[in-house]
Amino acid sequence: MGKARLAIALGSGSARGWAHIGVLRALMQAGIVPDIVCGTSIGAFVGAAYASGALDPLEGWVRGLTRRDVLGFFDVSLGAGGLIKGEKLLGYASRLFLDETFADLDKPFACVATDLASGREVWLREGRVVDAVRASVALPGLLVPQLLDGRHLVDGGLVNPVPVSLCRALGADIVIAVDLGMDTIGLRQRRGDPSAPAPAWRQTMGRWLGREGDGEDVLRPSLADVVSNSIAIMQGRISRSRLAGEPADVLIAPRLGQLGLLDFHRADEAIATGRMAAEHMLPMLRAVIE
Repeated sequence: MGKARLAIALGSGSARGWAHIGVLRALMQAGIVPDIVCGTSIGAFVGAAYASGALDPLEGWVRGLTRRDVLGFFDVSLGAGGLIKGEKLLGYASRLFLDETFADLDKPFACVATDLASGREVWLREGRVVDAVRASVALPGLLVPQLLDGRHLVDGGLVNPVPVSLCRALGADIVIAVDLGMDTIGLRQRRGDPSAPAPAWRQTMGRWLGREGDGEDVLRPSLADVVSNSIAIMQGRISRSRLAGEPADVLIAPRLGQLGLLDFHRADEAIATGRMAAEHMLPMLRAVIE
């Protein structure tokens, strides 16, 4: 009997997805190397870098991101199916580590997107990696859908936030799932603080904020808040349902409720949280593998 094939399913979660880097680092340090990598949304972004052997440049890049850098990647495009084109971000990422085809990758990789017309789950395993990742991360309302093979594709988290089923389909015997939505999800009311710098994405999309008339100086949620948090709530419910029917062998669930879904400049915190969550699960993982 041959060695069991190990896969990792990296889930959706927008900026919280930098935690995947910490998870992968902890596994590598423990000598646990997945044979198969699958991802949804930001999980596809990080998974593609890992499968191409480019985790180091990705980590170096995200750890250096500032609010101003994130602002620079947000190419606003009102009326084009989303608020952000995503061309600046994905163009840079393509030059950094995504300028390959699936056949060029160091290990099997696949990602999930959603067909906007039919609502069907789409598994992407061929062609240019950057096109597939661009489709998988296209958060509805925020990022413009990706036209691929005649279909408009959007975020795979709408149908399969943690792609355990895709790992199984690629021949995995053991699946590690990383779910970024297990922690509390919700809009936290933010009190106005004139001395605190506004997040980059809020500066980009303008001051779509009003103030509550209750005398407590509480900021209303922005359009970006409403869209991203509403989708995160939905994806959290979907992932719980799918993981119940398609359970992973080991589930890693970093506690990331303190991070906003668009806090891409807080990579250090996300990576550390992911590493800690993975290290906590190492005894169980070793027991499953052995």
